[in-house]
Amino acid sequence: MPLTLEQYVEKIHDRPDLPWPPAPKIDAPKAKPSLTAMPVKCVFWTVYGTLVSVPTGDIQFEHEKDFITAAALEKVIKEFKMWNSMSRKPGAPSEYMRELFNKALSTLRLTGGGGEKFPEVQTERIWDDIVKKLQQKEYTFDAMQYGTLAEYVKKIAYFYHASIQGAGAYPGAADALTQLAGRGVAQGLLADGQCFTAAQLERCVRQQNPDFELRAVIPPAMQIVSSDRKARKPSDTLFKAAAELAAGRGFVPAQVLHVGSNLERDIGPAKRHGFRTALFAGDKTSLTATGEQLKDPALRPDALVTELPQVLELVE
Repeated sequence: MPLTLEQYVEKIHDRPDLPWPPAPKIDAPKAKPSLTAMPVKCVFWTVYGTLVSVPTGDIQFEHEKDFITAAALEKVIKEFKMWNSMSRKPGAPSEYMRELFNKALSTLRLTGGGGEKFPEVQTERIWDDIVKKLQQKEYTFDAMQYGTLAEYVKKIAYFYHASIQGAGAYPGAADALTQLAGRGVAQGLLADGQCFTAAQLERCVRQQNPDFELRAVIPPAMQIVSSDRKARKPSDTLFKAAAELAAGRGFVPAQVLHVGSNLERDIGPAKRHGFRTALFAGDKTSLTATGEQLKDPALRPDALVTELPQVLELVE
């Protein structure tokens, strides 16, 4: 039986032969929480920069330092035994792989919008394009271990991204998520992310609570992730989907709280859709808010939290 994506994520991080970049250090800004209880029945979370800390506060397709991207691509080539089906062009194998990667990424960025104002690139489609090119040169993979091609490329995508960006749950993430669930508050994800984001979130939170199960706290049906919708924040596509999910559970927008760290991409759109809002100001890296923006009624959040468990104080 092939490993699920969640099982694969757990398994590869247990291997001593695979080095991974550490989670970034948190640089807390000087901020004072502003907490007012609200009639909240449902909380939608941003993932990267709010629940999960990553360098730059968001998922990147390439590292800002070329040698780190090159090392990650070399690691992918070795792990998934791609070398024998690759071109023998002069230069390091990673150079040829990067050429394939950039070409696929550029093509998706040019053609994948479909009329969406803020389109999202699905990282597994990059690897799907690469693997299909390699298969023309007799490349094969172990379907018993990795599953179908569609499942395989998602695992490659996680492996690559985890190799260029360390990730870790923000302090108190496990407590905030489990205690809200214990109070009967519905929870969902309303986040920019990729096919592996839910699995990565679960793994990160399990470093704080080994018994944590994401689907028990945030069911898959309540997980709105940009790659699934082919649209990224601040697209109305995502926020309309959240409003529809909340309505399906009997919640009006004023009973929904959205927690995020970016005023323009998280807070502003959520306010336009009638949601309550909380700005997470727990890390300078992910916090995107200026003094002028905070004075703007269209962007000013209803609450400001500096530690994730403070969200509990916002729920009446």
